[in-house]
Amino acid sequence: MQNKRYTGSKYERLAGEYLKENGYEILEYNVYCRTGEIDIVAMDGEYLVFVEVKFRKDDLAGHPFEAISEQKQKHISKCALYYMKKRKLWDMPVRFDVVGILGEEIQVLKNAFEFVV
Repeated sequence: MQNKRYTGSKYERLAGEYLKENGYEILEYNVYCRTGEIDIVAMDGEYLVFVEVKFRKDDLAGHPFEAISEQKQKHISKCALYYMKKRKLWDMPVRFDVVGILGEEIQVLKNAFEFVV
């Protein structure tokens, strides 16, 4: 049986490939900070995009997009702020996207949430 980290990494790479096919430039995978992790950091046109990847093999536990709680949004937002501060990227427009993988279907929800403190 595969562990969660291996499974997560596999689907993050699959999501990254899908994003590249749709015009995103992948900058980094798995950016860690004190409050959590950002799965993918990318550029989409002029936007610096922080991407959360959610996988479900079926919809018994709900759609992947439903798995982004307000608490998770806060963690991602804080990590994004840390990332931007560390790299001095204050003047860039930012967006938070979610890639939902349900079985074999991949969807991107652009601007899935606003910055949450």
